[in-house]
Order: sequence, then C-alpha cells, then structure tokens
Amino acid sequence: MESFAASLREMTRTPLHDSHVEALRKIGQNVQFSAGEMIAEVGDPMEDFLYILKGRVEVVDPFTREPYLPNSLGPTQFLGDIAFLNAGTYTLPLRAKEEAVLLSVPRQEMLSAMARNPEMSDIILSVFAARRRRQIEEGDSSLKLIGADIDRNVRRVAEFAARNKIAFQMIDLGTDDANDIAENCDLHRNEPAVVFGANRVVEEPTPAKVARLLGLQQDFECHETVDVLIVGGGPAGVASAVYAGAEGLSAVLVEDLAVGGQAGTSSRIENYMGFPTGISGSDLVWRGEVQAMKFGTRFMRPRRATRLKRQADGRFSVTLDNDKELCARAIVVATGVQYRRLPLNRLEHFEGVGIYYAATDMEARYCKGANVVVVGGGNSAGQAAMYLSRSARHVHVLVRGESLASSMSDYLLSRLDADQSITIHYKSQIKALIGHDVLQSVVIDQNGLDWNLECAAAFIMVGAAPNTDWLSSICNLDSRGFVLTGSVAGREQSFATSCPGLFAVGDVRAGSVKRVASAVGEGSVVISQIWKYLNG
Repeated sequence: MESFAASLREMTRTPLHDSHVEALRKIGQNVQFSAGEMIAEVGDPMEDFLYILKGRVEVVDPFTREPYLPNSLGPTQFLGDIAFLNAGTYTLPLRAKEEAVLLSVPRQEMLSAMARNPEMSDIILSVFAARRRRQIEEGDSSLKLIGADIDRNVRRVAEFAARNKIAFQMIDLGTDDANDIAENCDLHRNEPAVVFGANRVVEEPTPAKVARLLGLQQDFECHETVDVLIVGGGPAGVASAVYAGAEGLSAVLVEDLAVGGQAGTSSRIENYMGFPTGISGSDLVWRGEVQAMKFGTRFMRPRRATRLKRQADGRFSVTLDNDKELCARAIVVATGVQYRRLPLNRLEHFEGVGIYYAATDMEARYCKGANVVVVGGGNSAGQAAMYLSRSARHVHVLVRGESLASSMSDYLLSRLDADQSITIHYKSQIKALIGHDVLQSVVIDQNGLDWNLECAAAFIMVGAAPNTDWLSSICNLDSRGFVLTGSVAGREQSFATSCPGLFAVGDVRAGSVKRVASAVGEGSVVISQIWKYLNG
C-alpha cells in the first residue's frame, strides 16, 4: 500500500543544484555558528530555510543534551521538515557540531522561490516529507504522551497528533521512561501527562494547546481579508485549498480536528484512481495538504467555525470557537458529515474510552487482542472491520438490514465474508453499553433476541448528519440539513448556494455522491466558479 511519503533510508539523495543555491544566495544571507552553539530549540518557529554551506549540524536529545541521532547533517544538506511550509515549530533541538556556516532564507521568500522553481521545490518537499515519515515511525519528537491508555485527555491529544501526522512518543505509566520524565518535570509517578521539550508540562492538555506549541494555530483575524476561506479539511476542502493556491488566490483552510475529515479515518482506499495498491484516507489527503501549503494556502487547526455572517460590503466573517473572526471575500463550505450518535444510555461517557467514530492506528492500539464491534453497513464500516481484524481477537459487524449488497462495494463485502476473524450479524444493533470507567461489554439485539458480548471497543459508523449548524440560516438547506446548490438554490453555478459568494462542496452538499473521488472533483472545480465570482 502507498504511504504518504518516501522512506528516508531508501531515498537516493539528490542535493540542490548549484543554480538553486545561487538563487538562494540572492535572497538569503550567511549565518555563522560556533561549535556547540544552538541553532534551534524545541518550540522555536521555523522562520528561515537553513542550508548548510560549511560544518556539520546535529539533532540533540532535549533531555540529555547529547546527540539524538547517530548521523549529523553536512554541506549541501538543509534543516527542517514539512512544518516549515505552515510556519510550524521545531520539535527537536539542533546544534552546530563544529563551526558552521548556514545560508538562511526567510520563509516567505523561500516559498516564493520554490513556487518559481518546481525542480528545487520537488527536492526539498521530498526530503521534508520523508523526514516527517521517519519521525513518526521512529517516534523522533520531544512531544511525549504519558498514560494515554487510561487518561481521556491524553488520548484525545494522541488522536489529534496521529491523525495530523505529528510525531510523538507514547509512554506507558510505570515504565522507566515515564518515571524519569516525572522526576524531571516534578510530576507524580503515576500521573498521566503531556510534555513538550525537556520539561514543559501541558496543563489540562487539549489538542488546541498542543497545536499552539507546534505552531499550527496561525494568528490572523479580520484585519486581513483573504480571497477564499475554506471551512472543512476533508478531501473536498483540501482539493479546494490546492486549486485556490495554484490559481494565486489567498486562501485559509479551517479544520476542527484533523485534515482528512471522515475520509481520513479510512485505513485503506483501493478504488481511488492512481493508487492500484491502495492508500489510506489520511495519507491521501495529507499529500494534498502538502500541495496546498506549497502553493501558499494556510491551515488552521483545531478550530471550529461557529457562526457565519455577511457584512454590508459583501465580505463574509466567520466566528471561530475561540471567538476570533476571519474575513473572506468568498467561502467554501466543505464541513462534510459526521456519524450520528446512537440513542444509548451513557454513550457520551464511553466516547474515547470504548466508543469510537474512527478506526486508525490509535484506536487499534486500545483493542489489541480483544473483541470489537463495528456498527454500520457502508464502505467505511467495512474498511474499519478489515483493518481492525489484524489486531483484534474478533470483529463483529452489526447491520440493521438483511443485506449489504446495496450499501457496500462488492470487493469489500467479499473480503469480509472470506475473513474468518470477522462475523457479520444482520438485523442487529447495540441495545446497551456496559462498563464502569471504560467499555467492557455490549448488549446486542439480533432480530429481537438479546445477547451479551464482552468487547473493548465499539466503532459507530452509521448515519450522516451534515455539519451545517454554524451557517446561521444564511443559505437554504434541505429538510435533512444539507446545503442546496445550483438550480435548486436558484443559481446557475453548480456549487453556488442561495447566498452570493457562498459555495458548498463534498458530502455536506445536497445531492452529492458520497465518495472520495467525487469530493476531490467538486473541491477542484469550485475554485473556477469562485474565480468567476471574485472577478465578475
């Protein structure tokens, strides 16, 4: 299966050409560092592209201050990773191993140079992405999550980091590593915690607090009006972000949890053109995010749009969940849908500790070797069942109807039927949840007969509720809350809503085909309609 980036170990190193370096010299300046001098500390913003002209640079362990990796970087190599594109921060310190001279280019000038020279851009982006892959696979980060198995807040941070391709270390309570960190940070030995850097403890940790440390929450408000504000980071929203940036529009994308949306929870997509061996939803959309950032589109996460209004001058203002406002000349609504909550007692109590709405690496970790339940009959439920079957004892798929023929792709249904570790229960649904602090079992109603199943997790993947509450009645919706566009909204353009300047794409749009390829297509095409609106 395809990954989101190449393997750094297997890559053939391609240095920047002499012409690239000469171009950078014209917009940068040389900076000297003495042996042992720190170049960057954990949390420092990546404000400059740093290219090594002389000397060597090493990655430093933030706790011991010893070299973190066996190898160092030398002349013709450059520092940083993919976070540079979105003004992120360093997650590991960097130090001059010997006297060094670096060519420093301010970030905005560097992004412009990359846009002018695609060959140079390809070299840099390939290395940046491969470094991020290695960081994730090896846990090369000073973001340490202790006790996620038992603490709901730490687990939410882990979910946010994993789904956004952010490297972190997962540490179990009671281990030597956990005890060493507790001593260094003045924590109790059995206290779950989120630690960034050597000893910075994130009090009452949330994804938003961690995002700020990583530089993911860019600070810009209504004093800056962008051409287009994209609300929602699923395939449709990210496709809009790519095409908006490519067409020279100033664009910002706002996402409330993780870029990828509902598609980002799909462990394997095999029917998307161009990926014959399959690719996960999160890897597919992450590639799009990198493309969009390369073209200058900015991303804000985790931030939720709570209100939309149109000002007297025709501009839009979107209020976020931190009461900040963003202004734009046009809006793309790409907020998608969310799985409906089942009417079960204590459902909210078990969310995050037994009840899940996504089946990714993080959730699979919590139910290894245990029975799990998947509720739903669509492709997402089928993909989740196949993925979880690798690590769970047994996967029970609950379907309310008598067949999956009309709701699930045939190739996927055939695989479920052939997998001995998966059982499909028709005419079945969860009736009750049982457990104290975490989910321990469920009561299943199968065609009127109740039976109890011990399980560590239940994955709810049914229903499709559109995320449109924040639209504040500014445009017309259908009876189920989906956004009306095109002729049914009284507009000529297919993705235009009843409100001029407001467009909708993807699953949130009434009448859309609920497939990744369709969402990507809509997100791409809508930018041409927005261009016509802005320049009409």
